[in-house]
Amino acid sequence: MSNPRNADHPIESIFLNRWSPRSYDASEMPEADLLRILEAARWAQSCYNIQPWRFLYARRGDAHWEQYVSFLDDFNRAWGQHASSLVLVLSDRIMPGDGDQRPDLPSHYHSFDAGAAATHMALQAAALDYNAHAMAGILFDDIKDQLGVPERFKIEIAVALGRRGEKESLPDFLQEMEAPSPRKPLSEIAFSGSFPAHAIPESEAA
Repeated sequence: MSNPRNADHPIESIFLNRWSPRSYDASEMPEADLLRILEAARWAQSCYNIQPWRFLYARRGDAHWEQYVSFLDDFNRAWGQHASSLVLVLSDRIMPGDGDQRPDLPSHYHSFDAGAAATHMALQAAALDYNAHAMAGILFDDIKDQLGVPERFKIEIAVALGRRGEKESLPDFLQEMEAPSPRKPLSEIAFSGSFPAHAIPESEAA
């Protein structure tokens, strides 16, 4: 598949080649490959080096696979069941204290840090010729109850990992979407100095 993406400024090709397909070939992923992807996520930037991310996962063929597939909503389950691994990304809402120096406090950065870790995951997957597709369409309550997720942890997203399969395996309307998506020009999202009025989405500016 040709990649229609073009950068406004020179960047590494992996940023343009990484995208989020839904067609997977239903092959099994060696545990070593999954651990390499999670290892990359471990080295993401982190505010105060708290590292609030946690990863729960299942690989196709293991004892947890069907349970993890059941955590996807109907739309995502239709294609996500063909992935090779499913990873749940969680973040700790509490910044752990430091004895008398600092008490436990709510964190304002946990989701930002977890997002950075998920990006590392996606880029390492791309470097290994896998694809990663993050999904918010998941059954949060089922995950929390069945996997014993403590209240202090936020369930952020699920990530499907695997080799890309034939797009013809998808419903027609998803086949039409099965291509790298574009991005807004840099001139529309990056500004020197103050926030410009023209950068406010029309629905919010009204």
